[in-house]
This record gives sequence, C-alpha cells and structure tokens, in this order.
Amino acid sequence: MRTGHRLLGLDVGTVRIGVAISDELGIIATPISFISRGPDDRAAFRKLVAQHQIDGFVAGFPRGLSGREGPQAHDVRSYTDSLARDLQLPLVYWDERLTTVIAERSLISGGRTRQQRRAEIDSAAAAVMLQGYLDRQASQRRSEAG
Repeated sequence: MRTGHRLLGLDVGTVRIGVAISDELGIIATPISFISRGPDDRAAFRKLVAQHQIDGFVAGFPRGLSGREGPQAHDVRSYTDSLARDLQLPLVYWDERLTTVIAERSLISGGRTRQQRRAEIDSAAAAVMLQGYLDRQASQRRSEAG
C-alpha cells in the first residue's frame, strides 16, 4: 500500500476485533478500540472507514512460532477477505506472532489495571501489529531510495 494514506490494523478474534489506525504518513500506529463481531460489525467498520478516510486494511495473520498457519488462520482469512470485499478496500496480511504478549507487557508497564488491560488489549495488539507493518514499509522505502 502507498504512503500518505490511512490504514486500519485489525486483530481479529472470535468475539472481538481490535482496531488501530495509522497516521497519514504511515509512520505511527495508534490503538482505537474494538468492534464486536456480529450482525452490526460491517456498519461499525463502514463508519470508521468514512470517519477516518481509510484506504486499506492490514490484518494480523495468526501463525504459530514455527511460522505455520495457526488454527484461527482460516477464520481470519475468511472474515477479513469478506470485509475487504464488502468495503471495497485493499487488504494486506501481516504476521501477528507475539503481538498480544508485547501489547500486554506494554499495558502493564504503563500501569494499566487488569480491567483496563482487558478493555484495551485487542486494540493495543492491533497497534503493535500495524506498527510492525508500517516499520517494514518504511525500511523498504529507505532501501529503495538509498
């Protein structure tokens, strides 16, 4: 995806989808919230896409530590492919290994209570995953320029 456009990072779970957003320069990922999976989730995504002028999705793809697709991979692929098709936006998959662990540690070090962490973990994990994608894109741009 191109720079100068805002992306939504998605951490897709079976019940909730953590959502993060990039800045317009594609440098920083920020957690937003989560969207509950269900009959109203498409409307919630349409609202976010319109409100923030989103140009594409980066979905965390579950892989095991060995690199193999995790058990949730089929569900994530099915859900996000359908979402991207419905909203007519491009979709990129990005490895989400250890993002929840990193997000949890960050929230703990930030002094969040267990209850606060529970409310924020999905979007924080989405932000960690999206930040990894943005960092890789920036690295590739530097390599191509230099």
